[in-house]
Amino acid sequence: MQRAIELEYKGQILRGMEHMPERKEGERVPAVILYHGFTGTKLEPHRIFLKICLALEGMGIACFRFDFLGSGESDGNFEEMTVSGEIAEAGAILDLIKGDPRVDPERVTLLGMSLGGLVASVLAGERAQDVHKLVLLAPAGEMYLLIKDMVDGVLAVPDLQVYDFNGNLIGRPFAEDLKTLNVFERSKGYQGDVMIVHGTKDPTVPYQVSLAYQAQSYEGRALVHLIEDADHTFNKTLWEQDVIGKICDFLR
Repeated sequence: MQRAIELEYKGQILRGMEHMPERKEGERVPAVILYHGFTGTKLEPHRIFLKICLALEGMGIACFRFDFLGSGESDGNFEEMTVSGEIAEAGAILDLIKGDPRVDPERVTLLGMSLGGLVASVLAGERAQDVHKLVLLAPAGEMYLLIKDMVDGVLAVPDLQVYDFNGNLIGRPFAEDLKTLNVFERSKGYQGDVMIVHGTKDPTVPYQVSLAYQAQSYEGRALVHLIEDADHTFNKTLWEQDVIGKICDFLR
């Protein structure tokens, strides 16, 4: 069953969807929380987040996917968004799901795509005891280095408060915050099961970033699946099916 849900966070509303499998009265089921990427939404391209949720719901796993503030249908403006802010919002969502009486609080998995993968990895690193498993799809762990010229260019202009990124206004606080993040170090605290999926022809976040996660954050413990020729958001049905299949196998 799919229905719309809301979470109030610091006076604003995060809007999302929940997918709850059939369950016996009083039964607690495992759950997955999905975090979307930069300029993305709770659906993500070609509705891949919805398709992941439907597949997992069919396995008896509840799924929850929200728009971060300033994205999708949630309150706020995109120019107010920072990565640290999204990490905090992700934590509030985790609190909500772990407190849901239908959910087994010992079996809550985080799944993040792109910037959402960065968010999920840091949150898991800092709240390891609250996370059962971790799934990262093309995680943008080195986001500052990937857009360094743009960030440094913004910060070099003292009076520039917002800038236009493909129709999304980005605030100066985003650039200031991003430059301070040590993602791989903050992700190290998570010692549970990790799976990373990345396309070998990702033009946005090179797959070598996932290999760096493996080496620097997870010391070789993570399962890394490279999908040959796939792009950043797995924009072919064959790639999408591969991703969903790997997620289902990992969480089965």
